[in-house]
Amino acid sequence: MSDQKKENDSKAKKETTLAGEILSWVEVIVVAVVLALLIDGFIIINATVPSGSMEKTIMTGDRVLGTRFAYWFSEPKRGDIVVFRYPIDEAQGKKTKFIKRIIGLPGETVTIKSGVVYINGEALEENYINGTWTAENDGFEFNVPEDHYLMLGDNRNNSSDARYWPMIAARNGLASSEEEAESFAYVHRKKILGKAYFRYWPITQIGSLYKNKD
Repeated sequence: MSDQKKENDSKAKKETTLAGEILSWVEVIVVAVVLALLIDGFIIINATVPSGSMEKTIMTGDRVLGTRFAYWFSEPKRGDIVVFRYPIDEAQGKKTKFIKRIIGLPGETVTIKSGVVYINGEALEENYINGTWTAENDGFEFNVPEDHYLMLGDNRNNSSDARYWPMIAARNGLASSEEEAESFAYVHRKKILGKAYFRYWPITQIGSLYKNKD
């Protein structure tokens, strides 16, 4: 075999090896991307909190992780911090995600009087509230429908939650009656995307979102 042929064969072999290596890396990357999308879409929920509505439990800019399967075999509980579809935007064909705390459960009557939440007439102890509650803290009563939940933010003085959503719905022309507007105060179970458990950013604040819970 001539030296030229040996050189050509060696070059072809190297090119084949390089092509195979590149293809192998492409396959790894594609599989990794697909797995990441599947995990994020069906198992893990990853959210960045853009506002201060859940302070001081979750601060503006915090990044949290949760699970989408949290309620596959159990029902949401009072006090759970959940990620869900915002009812107002949902009605307008948008898919905005909100994060709040579950306060009212299906079938319950939730009353707000002088900064205290009452569940079926019994005062709810809330050790997660941020400061003294002064804004929109009186004169509310919610009758939570079956399969629905009432959500409030921990920063009650600066949270767009069930107290405001009926008014927003009416203002945006999504409700033609008071009863229809009130329906926007509640989140259907199917619209709860997952339960938030863990803050992973900033690094200095890594930990459970329920560390202060009794």
